[in-house]
Order: sequence, then structure tokens, then C-alpha cells
Amino acid sequence: MFVGSVKEKTVARNLYAQARARGKAAGIVRTNAQDMDTFKMEVHVPANSNIEFELHYQEMMQRKLGFYEHSLYLQPGQLVPILQVDVYIYEPKGIAVVEAPNTLGEQFKNLAKVVTSKDKAHVVFRPTLFQQRKCDSCSTTAVDGIFTVRYDVHRDNSAGELQVSDGHFVHFFAPNNLSSMPKNIVFVIDVSGSMWGIKMKQMVEALQTILDDLTIDDHFSIIDFNHHVRCWSEDLVHGSSTQVADAKKYIQSIKPSGGTNINEALMRAIHMLNKAANQGFIDQRSVSMIIFVSDGDPTIGEIKLSAIQKNVKRYIREEFSLFSLGIGFDVDFDFLERISMENRGIAQRIYARHDTSEQLRNFYRQISSPLLRKVTIQFPEDSVSNVTQNHFDKFFSGSELVVAGKVQTCFSSPLISFVTASSVSTSPESFPCVDFTVDRQMWAYITINQLLAERSLAKTAAEKRKITRKILKLALEHQFVTPFTAMLVESETGQERLLADSPKDPKHGCCIVENDPHFTVHLPKSHMDVCFNIDSEPGHILNLVSDPESGLAVNGQLVAGKKIKNNKLNTYFGTISIYYKTSGIRVDVSTQQVNLIHGKDQHSFSWASTANITLSGMKLSIVKDAHVTITVNNGTTFMVLLHRVWKKHPFNVDFLGIYIPSNNIYSTRVHGLIGQFAVEPEVKIYNIHDGADPVKQEATMEVKGNKLAVTRGWQKDYRKDRKYGSNVFCWFVHNNGKGFIDGQYKNYIVPQMDSFFKQELK
Repeated sequence: MFVGSVKEKTVARNLYAQARARGKAAGIVRTNAQDMDTFKMEVHVPANSNIEFELHYQEMMQRKLGFYEHSLYLQPGQLVPILQVDVYIYEPKGIAVVEAPNTLGEQFKNLAKVVTSKDKAHVVFRPTLFQQRKCDSCSTTAVDGIFTVRYDVHRDNSAGELQVSDGHFVHFFAPNNLSSMPKNIVFVIDVSGSMWGIKMKQMVEALQTILDDLTIDDHFSIIDFNHHVRCWSEDLVHGSSTQVADAKKYIQSIKPSGGTNINEALMRAIHMLNKAANQGFIDQRSVSMIIFVSDGDPTIGEIKLSAIQKNVKRYIREEFSLFSLGIGFDVDFDFLERISMENRGIAQRIYARHDTSEQLRNFYRQISSPLLRKVTIQFPEDSVSNVTQNHFDKFFSGSELVVAGKVQTCFSSPLISFVTASSVSTSPESFPCVDFTVDRQMWAYITINQLLAERSLAKTAAEKRKITRKILKLALEHQFVTPFTAMLVESETGQERLLADSPKDPKHGCCIVENDPHFTVHLPKSHMDVCFNIDSEPGHILNLVSDPESGLAVNGQLVAGKKIKNNKLNTYFGTISIYYKTSGIRVDVSTQQVNLIHGKDQHSFSWASTANITLSGMKLSIVKDAHVTITVNNGTTFMVLLHRVWKKHPFNVDFLGIYIPSNNIYSTRVHGLIGQFAVEPEVKIYNIHDGADPVKQEATMEVKGNKLAVTRGWQKDYRKDRKYGSNVFCWFVHNNGKGFIDGQYKNYIVPQMDSFFKQELK
């Protein structure tokens, strides 16, 4: 048995590289920079050997809507002879309630068994092989979703508890029996063309439920925006039944279209709240907030995210909060997090699927009952140090505030705390507290998470480096895997090594390939998109992604347009192939059909039907006459979009586009025209000036030691609007991306649809 220890990242990486070079076992456990409770594990096992990996981790439970919730993703992909989930709960304060709601489907109703005592609980879920089947005669599993356990603890008094042990303390604050404060809400909703269809339908459903929650003491208005900004009411109105009914009619009549003018929409919302405050319309005992919902980046008006962030910060009042909801994987969620955190709110990602409306309602429920404002948790003078955030703008019903720190060695009396806050009553509330026990790891965890959030908002590189040093010091002292540390596992003789490391930014590798063909690469560190064309010959096969370590190859074969246009014969992708060598499966997507090849077996599917197939670690989903989604290795996803053109079009032919989401993770050996950008290059843009075309600026790009002349333009993203698409503004690199891609584009021409990238770059 080899036990791991956390080291500085570069030290551990060097040791890991040495182990791999000697052919030893190695493993990587990654954690997202802003989410320390999300891990991804990748392992390398030498031939003819067996290794067992056991991952132990600690997680701080967060109370929401009156419960602590633990979720387990159950996606076995096949029928399992013995499938069992056990959840054990121990709470010395006593368990008030525990439940395991059925979230996996009707056929699993009442299968989870819960046994409780005063301070312990055991939840077990063990469906038989027969119960797992999608139908009595099916060979596929119906187990595909999230298994959830929720519970809450007994609370001795209204102030929660103060836990002290080993020189550290943690204060949990969750008062009961308080009246909800009135709300002033401006709903700012994106109704651009990308919201057409199910997204808009589900948003309307959610807003109707949310509006019904408003009371006569609440005030609200609705702003909807695309390239224009419209107000249902220019001023806040009472949440009366008449006003709510009128607002419901308004949102039902909205037809999504056009671009996305985020800056003006938020400015209008801030102005509306400021105007109401200046006119004395807002009660000082109420809570004011903006709830902002969008599924994309700005395309109209101010499109620079940093400028929008600065504008909101400048004009919003200290007592207002901004809550952001980002719908779908292509929204810039980092921006939403920054703009919300800076303005006393939070952001949440809403996944675009069948329960989008329920996700929206759940988020609203978390903030719909504000109980306290301006909460301060204090301690006797000279009693504590290294205290985490202890001033909170708002406290909502069903949640919990947590403060941690160190107890001064010279302080010998029992530690007490004093909590003051403003409530619906006219005078400030005061809450005493009691003591208990605590693990100091919790203090370190809270502190590191808080420092990571501060680092993301740092204004200067010097400030960011200072915070990074603090994170590194705490992580090494308390053995946390962070973006700056890694866990190395080795035997006493150093013969075997396993490593836990932080991942690349999950937004790396986010690319679009469209039209003839245009490549668009998102560079999150540089806050820009870079694009280039590949002008190769019909019949050539271009390698897009090559990851020999995970056995993944993505290639595209070019077809020609009907005839020369403007002295050029355009080429397009006529076939896209995703090959998963590990399972021996290949999916060939052409403009005529979709072929699934597994060894000697081949299955063909027409674009005229919708289908879902799961086979040996690969999932294939076909949406009729629209797109194909291929998922391999339980998470790496590619979407191929079908473009049909008018049959008598004089130049164009049917073609394919490929979209690669931001959360794909590859090995360090990944390459290809797209795969190489899984590691983001350093890019600088300067000398920006007007070009020959007044609409398109020109500039100099410095990348990989090259200085390139680039042009500001835009490409199309058809994921949301298949007919007209949305504009993606990018810096265009001429000459087939020369200087931006490694080598020349001809290096990426491969002989077969299942070939990996092997050529030396020159």
C-alpha cells in the first residue's frame, strides 16, 4: 500500500515524469481551479500488472433549502450483477430528518431504504439485475442519473453552533423562526435567437411559478433583451395578483430573436433599482436584487466582458445584489461568476435539458426568502486570528453561513461569538452562541476556497501572485490538492508512483469548425477567439484530434463545392470520423448517413430518424436532420452538425460542422489541428489599427515566437440557431493558420479515417 502526500505542483510533475519514463504505474487526479470538490482521475497501468486505486476525499456539505445534500452520479452504462450504494451518516448533534428522494425514474420508486437512529443513518440502494433493465426483455440499463440523499440536523438554539478544537474554530450560523424580508427584484432575461424553442418554453414555465411566489409586499419588474432592451414596466410595481397576471401574459408573448445586448440590459436594471431607491420607493428593511438569465456571450453593444463587469461594479449600489444563471455549456460561466461575486451575489450553471425549468425554480427558491441583511459574526477582542469572511450581505432561509479561524494561544476562556444583523423588525437582531468540536481541516478548506475566489477577482498580477503564495502555503501544510499543488504517491523505495494533479483549465480545447472549413479556437486566458481557414484539396483527410494515450482520434474528410467561385474552389467537411481505439469503435458521420463500426459489425442510421445508442463506452445520439452527439470515455463529447443547402445551389454542397465543448479532458499527448490547443498558447495582440475594410480592424499577433498580421472578423456558430447562426468575433490568422498552428497544415493530412497524428512538424 502506497500513501500519497501533497507537494508543490512542479516538483510532483517532475517526479511523475521520471516514473512514466521508467514505465512505472502512474495516475492523475485533477481538480478544477474554482471547484475543489470536483475530481477527475486518469491512470496508467503497465502491461501485465494489476493495480487497485482507492481515493479518499473530504467534502464540506453546504446547506440549501433546509437540507445538506449528497449526490452520486450513477451511470454504469450496462447491466451490473451487483450494484449497491451505501450512504452512512453520523451527526453528533442528532439527525432531524433524512430522505432519499427518487431521482432515477419511476421504476426505482421505493427501492432506496433508509434506517435512522438518534445520530446515525444508513441509506442503501441495491436494484437487482431485473430491476435495472429498461424493460423486461431489454439488455440495457435504466440506471442513468443522480442518486441523492438529503438530511438536516437538530439545532439547540437559533444561532447554530460554534465548534472549537485543536486551536481552530468553525462557526455555523443558521437561525430559525425569522420572518422573510420584502424583495425588490428585476428579472433580466435573454430572449435572443439562441433561446428559441425548449429553452424559452421552460424559462416561461419557471418564471410563471416564480411570479406566483411574489407577495403584495414585494416589488418587481421584467427586462427582456436581445439586440434591443425592453421593459415590461419602466418602474418597479407591487407583486399584486393583477400585476403578476399581466407580467405572465407579457412573458408568454415573447418570441426570441436577434443578438445579445447584455451591457445595456444590466444598466437598465441597475437604473431601475437606483431610481426606486432615490424616490424612497424601496423599504430600507427590504432586499433588492437583479436576477440575470442568459445562454450566451454579448454580441451587440459593449461586447468586452471586462468592460461590462466594470460598468456593473461602477453603477450598482452596495445594498443591491446580482444573481446570474448561465444556461448551457457554451455560456461564459467564469464571467457570470466574477460579475456576481463582485456584486454580492452568486452564479449557477443551468444545464439545458428536460428539467431546465425545475433547475431555475430551485435556484430561485434558494434566494426567495431573505431573512437577514448585513450579517456580522464577531468574537471577543484578541481571541481569534486568521478569520475567514465574517461579513455577509444577506442570509436566506434554509441556508447556512460558515466562518472559520484560529483561536489565539493566549486566550484561555471558552470562545463565544456575537452575531448582529438587520431583519424585518426595526431593530438589529443579536444572536448568542455555544461551543462544540471541529476538525481544523475544515478551516483550511474554507480558507483556501475563499482565497481561490479572491484570486479570480484580483486586479493585478502582483496581487494574484500574493494570493497564490497563500494558497500554496496552506495547501502544503494541510495536504490539499489545488491548482498549485499535486499529490504524489510512491513506495518507500520509490519504485511505484501515482500522482494527483490539477487539470488544465476546462475551457481549453473549446473549438468550432464550420463552413469551408473555418477553425475557431477559444483562448480563455487571453479572453479572445482566434480563427483560421484550411484550404486543402478534396479527398484529403485532416486530423482534428489525436490522443494516442486515451485511444481517441477525430478526423475529417474534405469534399468540394460544385464549381469555382471567386477564383476559388471551396472545400467542406463531408465526413467526420470519431475513432475510440480502446473499444474498437468508430463512428463515421457523413451528410448522407451515420455509420457505427464495431469490429466486423456495421450499423447504418439515416438522418431521417432520431436514435440513441450505447455501446462499449461510447454513446451515440442522433437528432433527426439536425446533429449527432458522440460521447466517449464517460465525458469526452463531440457534436457534428448537419448543414443542408438548397439542392439547386450553384456553388455549395451539403456539409458538416463539428463543435467541441469546453469541458473535454485529454492526456498530455493530445495533438491535431484542434487537439493541440488543449494547452493554451501565450498570445498577445497589439498595434490594433483600422484596416482597408473599415469594419475589420488589423493588428499584430505574437504567438509561439512568431509575429503574425491578423484581421478582426467573425465566424458563425450554428449550435443555437441552425439557420442564421450567431457571430463569434475572432482574430483571423492568414495562410492556413501558419505560425499559430504547430508546423504547416499539410502535416495534419492523414491516410485513413481512423489514423492518429504521427508526422514530424517542420
